[in-house]
Amino acid sequence: MIDWVQRKLTELLVSYLNSSTGNYEPFSISSPETLELVLQPADVLLVEGNQRFSTAVKYLTQSTWSHAALYVGHARNLENLADGTPALIEADLKNGMIASPLSKYEEFNTRICRPVGLDADELQRVVEFMVDSIGMSYDLKNVVDLARYLIPTPPVPNRWRRGMLALGSGDPTRVICSTRIAEAFQSVAYPILPRIERMTEAECEQCSDSVREILHIRHHSLFTPRDFDVSPYFQIIKPTIHRGFDHRQLDWDDAPHES
Repeated sequence: MIDWVQRKLTELLVSYLNSSTGNYEPFSISSPETLELVLQPADVLLVEGNQRFSTAVKYLTQSTWSHAALYVGHARNLENLADGTPALIEADLKNGMIASPLSKYEEFNTRICRPVGLDADELQRVVEFMVDSIGMSYDLKNVVDLARYLIPTPPVPNRWRRGMLALGSGDPTRVICSTRIAEAFQSVAYPILPRIERMTEAECEQCSDSVREILHIRHHSLFTPRDFDVSPYFQIIKPTIHRGFDHRQLDWDDAPHES
């Protein structure tokens, strides 16, 4: 009986957090067709969400981006998607790890973050890692934790906010949106935001440089959508510029603006 009540309460909470805040205003969106022309498999697509759940993520990360998905190219044998559909793999609050069409985010501000230097085999391994994750459930323990931070100005010091996003159950069969993507890149030893230890020449006799940097992998539960944006190892791709932009070709409205 207790388990049934807890499950129902969690379902109600998920439904509430998954609903729109109603005050979202996109400023710069790219059509699915434009994104498809630019995206490459293993690109990370960041999304500025409009759900109540997004509010907590944005607050705790002090970032525009509340969701991350991995682009896997055109769908082949992916559940619920017709072959050839431009596809994302993402963690959905209600349904867990799923494949979604790129068009799902056509009304949202997005950002493309591209890993640099991975060869074809490594890119494929990242994609397959995410595809193999389909069906995993979302970490609802994390949902309950984050729900506490939906009040307008929760008293959480800056230095503690990242830790609030690592509160999940720890169950390896459960995920949140950015952690599984982080695991995918860690599976091919690609850095996101590693912890850097700097060794002096005295500490490292065989170092050729005066200071040697040793990278330490952060636990995947500590990664947020924002980290792919600020990572020095991901290139930011802006479709308008990437496809060729000439400001001289813009048609400006020269009519007087109302004050």
